[in-house]
Amino acid sequence: MFEGFELETVAISDGQIRLRRGGSGPPLLLLHGHPRTHTTWHLVAPILAAAGFTVICLDLPGFGGSFQPADHAGSSKRAKARALAELMSRLGHRRFAVVGHDRGSYTAFRLAMDNPGRVAALAVLDGVPILEALERCTENFARAWWHWFFFAVPEKPERAILADPQAWYGGSPEAMGRENFADFQAAIRDPAVVHGMVEDYRVSLTLDRADDAADRAAGRRLACPTLCLWSKRDDLELLYGDPLAIWKPWTGSLEGGAIDSGHHMAEEAPDELARRLLAFFRAVASWP
Repeated sequence: MFEGFELETVAISDGQIRLRRGGSGPPLLLLHGHPRTHTTWHLVAPILAAAGFTVICLDLPGFGGSFQPADHAGSSKRAKARALAELMSRLGHRRFAVVGHDRGSYTAFRLAMDNPGRVAALAVLDGVPILEALERCTENFARAWWHWFFFAVPEKPERAILADPQAWYGGSPEAMGRENFADFQAAIRDPAVVHGMVEDYRVSLTLDRADDAADRAAGRRLACPTLCLWSKRDDLELLYGDPLAIWKPWTGSLEGGAIDSGHHMAEEAPDELARRLLAFFRAVASWP
């Protein structure tokens, strides 16, 4: 897994970030979703690296082997974006592109919104802005994404998940790959990580929503070219219709479409995902 990549732990102000790094060329930062770790990218990252990019896959703060935020505010996407901007500086990258899937798409969006001079291009996968999701909270949303609100309850979600993590999350080595599955299993059985993953949801209903609302009220938009991709066999289209219509007011340059995949597209459709990402990043202006 990740042949040619180095597994590292890098210290920043808030704690340690676990990451894998490989390739050479313009830097691409890949952010996973819930409940995965950076190893979800194990089939995609080598393709991107072979195509001429420096690829950095990391465990988000609160997930996997990275640090646990100290408090509720530390789990906000703004705080996580600040930590990742510092990380990229420590790795020697002033400008970079970022890809975020699922929960990682929210941190990727905040990273681009708060650092317009540093994020050269953004790809969001299987997500819309948190504020937009909450404002569209119909009965269908509540049925499909009920966990957003269950995870907001103190303590009970952690107890429910840790009672039987495998039954809660599913997954298998056959579907995910043996090493990816093992990394995922270690994460979902760690009480601190489960708390960190759930807290990532809790803060969405408070600070994250408020940050999105403040941006919209001020008329702020993403300054970089943006790609939105979603899984055809997931529920984003069922909930929202055309996700591009939701993203358009937040962007100046937007493209995207569906991928024939279930939710975990990096594991289920890695070749198609890599092809779409490479076409996008090669078409936008290069960055150092």
